[in-house]
Amino acid sequence: MRVTIERSGFLKALNHVQSVVERRNTIPILSNVLVQAAGGIVKLTATDLDIEIVESVAADVAREGAATVPAHMLYDIVRKLPDGAQLELEQGPDSGRITIHAGRSRFALQALPPEDFPDLSSGEFGNTFSLATSELKFLIERTRFAISTEETRYYLNGIYLHEVQAGGLLRAVATDGHRLAQAQMSLPAGAAGMPGIIVPRKTVLEIVKLMEGEDGEVEISLSSAKIRFSVGKLILTSKLIDGTFPDYERVIPRNNDKILEADTKTFSEAVDRVSTISFEKSRAVKLNISSGKLTLTVNNPDSGSAEEELAVTYDRDQIEIGFNSRYLLDVAGQIKASTMRFELADSGSPTVIRDPDDAHSLYVLMPMRV
Repeated sequence: MRVTIERSGFLKALNHVQSVVERRNTIPILSNVLVQAAGGIVKLTATDLDIEIVESVAADVAREGAATVPAHMLYDIVRKLPDGAQLELEQGPDSGRITIHAGRSRFALQALPPEDFPDLSSGEFGNTFSLATSELKFLIERTRFAISTEETRYYLNGIYLHEVQAGGLLRAVATDGHRLAQAQMSLPAGAAGMPGIIVPRKTVLEIVKLMEGEDGEVEISLSSAKIRFSVGKLILTSKLIDGTFPDYERVIPRNNDKILEADTKTFSEAVDRVSTISFEKSRAVKLNISSGKLTLTVNNPDSGSAEEELAVTYDRDQIEIGFNSRYLLDVAGQIKASTMRFELADSGSPTVIRDPDDAHSLYVLMPMRV
């Protein structure tokens, strides 16, 4: 193999693929990136056996071939080379080494056989459909903060993406048992009949990074065990979480009739202020809601208390309810409208929070005892 490639395009592709490579690997080949050169293209592949990222870069291929080299080391070398540098990658008769030339710099890296590199992308994908990157970002951004990090309930460690046949919708849901976030859009062509899938948290974070600066379409292909995202010259294939997502619809209240509307920015800043002295673990804040007034209270026997009053729109019976302040701030961060809407029942029942300008999302918070 011998190729000449421009630094900036090579660095961008390496940055994308090496992000899935674990720093410590018990399987040596998984520390490497697969470099394949053919037909004026260099294809880079990296995997951790759960996610595989492939990206192609234009190059001058003098001799076709393939090799695997240490991913993070190769990335660091290319990153430290000067802007505009031309790199020459060459693998001679000694297939155990690959050399990199750039100006007066020369590096020789250990290589492992490309035939030992695992292939995650093989297999049939039954459903294929396309979304605008802005639509996929919307579904992810509105829900990912509610993904559980508790490994024992592994089936909550991702976003549940599924078809809602009533209304022809594609819906994303995430929950950690204390809060729930839901976002939806019209079902795209080709998604009808798709299986309900749970996309792992790491995959969600990777696809968000890979869509940065991309304004086109994302092609999504599904099987019962894998999902594949194609955006630009980049393909991400991931295993899905093998589990059953709970019946989340049962926890979404439908008849909460006490409506509170508060200024989003004022509410968020007030919660942030009073929560300064809350317990690090529970982060509890009490909301005392009465006609036209909301009082936020935090009591911490170790450090003191805090209280703040806000003017709100509310005309029902007085209610006291407690929430985790971090969860309130996370939801408030998703509200783009100037006001946020709370739909309450009583102090012990789940509360629905909505953005009045966004009919496609909703958030549910479980109350705390305070």
